[in-house]
Amino acid sequence: MDIPRPHRPRPHRPPGRRRLLAAWCAALVPALAAGAATAPAAQADVPPPPAGWDLVWSDDFNGAAGSLPAADRWIIDTGTSYPGGPANWGTGEVQTYTSDPANLSLDGTGNLRITPRRDASGQWTSGRIETRRADFKPAEGQSLRIEGRLQMPNITGEAALGYWPAFWALGSPYRGNYWNWPAIGEFDVMENVNGINSVWGVLHCGVNPGGPCNETSGLGASTPCPGSTCQSGFHTYAFEWDRTGAVESFRWTVDGQRFHSVSESQFDATTWQNMTAHAGYFLLLNVAMGGAFPDGVQGSRTPTAATRPGVPMVVDYVAVWATGEGGGEPGPGVRDARSTIQAEDHQFQTGTGTEATTDTGGGSNVSRISNGDVLRYDDIAFGDTPARQFRARVASGAAGGVSGLVQIRLGSPTAPPIGDFSVGSTGGWQSWRTVPADISPTTGTHDVYLTFASGQPADFVNLNHFTFATP
Repeated sequence: MDIPRPHRPRPHRPPGRRRLLAAWCAALVPALAAGAATAPAAQADVPPPPAGWDLVWSDDFNGAAGSLPAADRWIIDTGTSYPGGPANWGTGEVQTYTSDPANLSLDGTGNLRITPRRDASGQWTSGRIETRRADFKPAEGQSLRIEGRLQMPNITGEAALGYWPAFWALGSPYRGNYWNWPAIGEFDVMENVNGINSVWGVLHCGVNPGGPCNETSGLGASTPCPGSTCQSGFHTYAFEWDRTGAVESFRWTVDGQRFHSVSESQFDATTWQNMTAHAGYFLLLNVAMGGAFPDGVQGSRTPTAATRPGVPMVVDYVAVWATGEGGGEPGPGVRDARSTIQAEDHQFQTGTGTEATTDTGGGSNVSRISNGDVLRYDDIAFGDTPARQFRARVASGAAGGVSGLVQIRLGSPTAPPIGDFSVGSTGGWQSWRTVPADISPTTGTHDVYLTFASGQPADFVNLNHFTFATP
């Protein structure tokens, strides 16, 4: 369950005034035992844009080991505040940011490493960077996706107390002012403290304290990382700003699993305009040590003598995508489960592609589906009458002996399936047939995940469209 938690006071708030939610802190599950500090190598490249999206900006962090991130993309923040801004970056964090490669550098294998360190006198240093561009914003009627694949510092338990890695965005008017937070907006794509296996996604807005975003805590939610823990492996964290409908919305996901969303309808017009009507946002990556958020969760000052320095946050890539006019995956609104849902109209996918189809009606189908692939469809409305059957239009040219399961899940790609069916060769990749599967009776509105499992690594199915029914 997502539990409200004390959040960092962002730059506007004077340090030392902490809003601690004691009940939340008492409810936390103890962190896991400390793990190794090494990280796996980066994947080869920034992934290609999903269908309907265009790449706006990216960095894959390729470069020589020990070099700083690209100066034409990033500004390196140093010291303990912006010039004339709140002390300790407005959050009470204790480290000094530097441009020392020991704190901030490429590792030569396609990763950026931000590494907190402690000197012999007990002083902490770390790294923080922000994009030179400060205009990341979707055009009217379009959507923007901010995404990063990274591994949180691989450290847990007492040795992790005070670690505060973050991937986030601030409204462009903050540059040069430093006292207009939170009105200008802040999107926390990924935050974590104290080595807990959880990602927090948070929106900051309005006035401080209180206001529509409940400052200084913000409007947030959290979830454990799917599969491996947040600390032990890479995960993909994303934030989407959807302007395709009459009402705008923000969504947060980890590995394609949505865990937080807010809607324009939750805010007064002035608050929404102050955080969305300016030129856009700039992105930040940093690892802070100590401050309001980790202190509030722990219930005491962090870091401590037991905190172990030298464990990096490892960043594989950061990318920003936008939809073109009339295209893109997000923003379909609530869709009737009993309508025909085109397979390519997904909000997230892993491992698949699209191609033109010869099936009735033409258009495109999702192709190259194999073991471990995932498709996500947001806000599918089943209504009050239970749906009891799933019907999918599939084709397969898989070789003899190659088959797999199409599984239907609600709310998460790791939730128990509500139904599934097996499919093997249908005689060709464009030889289509409709296959039914009984499902557990389902009502309400859900994000629907189609997952695919096979005992072989080969592609085993194409998908054109699907629907739910009450037979």
